[in-house]
Amino acid sequence: MKKSTRVLVTGPLAPYAAGYRAELDAQGYSPWTAVSYLYSFARLSRWLTAQGLTAADLDGVCVDRFVADRPGGRPGAVRRATPRGTSSLLGYLQRVGAAPAPAVVSTDVGGREALVNEFAWFLRTERGLAETTIDWYRRVAALFLSAQVDDVTDVAVLGARQVNAFVLAQIGRRGTGSLNNVVTALRALLRFFYLRGYTATSLVGAAPRTVGWRDRGPSRGLAAEQVARLLAGCDRRTSTGRRDFAILTVLTRLGLRANEVATLRLEDVDWRAGEITVHGKGNRTDRLPLPVDVGQAIADYCRRGRPRVECRAVFVQARAPYAGLTSAAVSKVVEAACRRAGLPEVGAHRLRHTAAAALRRAGAPLFEIGQLLRHQHAVTTAGYARDDEAALAELARRWPGGAA
Repeated sequence: MKKSTRVLVTGPLAPYAAGYRAELDAQGYSPWTAVSYLYSFARLSRWLTAQGLTAADLDGVCVDRFVADRPGGRPGAVRRATPRGTSSLLGYLQRVGAAPAPAVVSTDVGGREALVNEFAWFLRTERGLAETTIDWYRRVAALFLSAQVDDVTDVAVLGARQVNAFVLAQIGRRGTGSLNNVVTALRALLRFFYLRGYTATSLVGAAPRTVGWRDRGPSRGLAAEQVARLLAGCDRRTSTGRRDFAILTVLTRLGLRANEVATLRLEDVDWRAGEITVHGKGNRTDRLPLPVDVGQAIADYCRRGRPRVECRAVFVQARAPYAGLTSAAVSKVVEAACRRAGLPEVGAHRLRHTAAAALRRAGAPLFEIGQLLRHQHAVTTAGYARDDEAALAELARRWPGGAA
């Protein structure tokens, strides 16, 4: 018998106890943690009975009263530590409809939030952009509107001066690539304003692009010895070490982006065919060969490190509740590996350069590297081999009059 079944829940929350137990098990909580959370669940249910309340009364005020009434609580306290599992159980009750949904605090100042939502709807339905791209455009739109617009009525009088002021304010905070991404999103917003009639003229031209020089010095890939140190720093005797080793192997051998690693699912690995499906930028899906060492690293993690949970992501968090890693978490894995190896911290994208550099050292032509990295244009791949004259010569056009 599981320890969690020994917790008796009476009162208005009793009908939901079994479902909550199942959710804790599915999220991979240890038996002791699940018992602790269920005791909080039972305690809250008894408190509701004593107060003559039901689960439908569990709003924020009600929870605050429960916290203040528990032993040792002080009525009127501004901030109190809540009993273990309170946020977890409240979230579960809200998801199953037993408790009211959390109140949404409006941040709509002067209608800006509604305008951003309309912009996102336009991008989704009329431009067909990916959700990750829409999320980024939303962030830039909210940033621009909060900086330059007090009320939606001010959009009609927007001019080039405000657009330029916003771009100039971003220059000191961002690198060239990040700044160009901001300007791209800003241009989409300004185009939306004009198409929807919010501005009388198009202000797209007022958002200048910075010059993104291709010649930025040597390739940023790590040396083979540095990669070996990264991998050796993973303690493969532990579950987390096996996971991190598999992530680093995927990044350095296949050159995947951080988000592509985060979105890998168990069904994306075709063990019989020796292939892996990658969900890339712009809703693009590609099938890549699965190298033996990459497959071994993933299989070792899945067999001896990955918790047996319902989550279908290949790489999951090291602690419950077990959920798939985010792209930011993948980059954190790389940064932590750099610290363990005594190397300067780099992001996951540097390992994409590393994969390209390793292929060049092995003699792979540039077009094959582009196929692995799934580039649409050869000039993009050239940026990964800036210090390789032989590779760049493949892209050079012949001089019209013959050899110079």
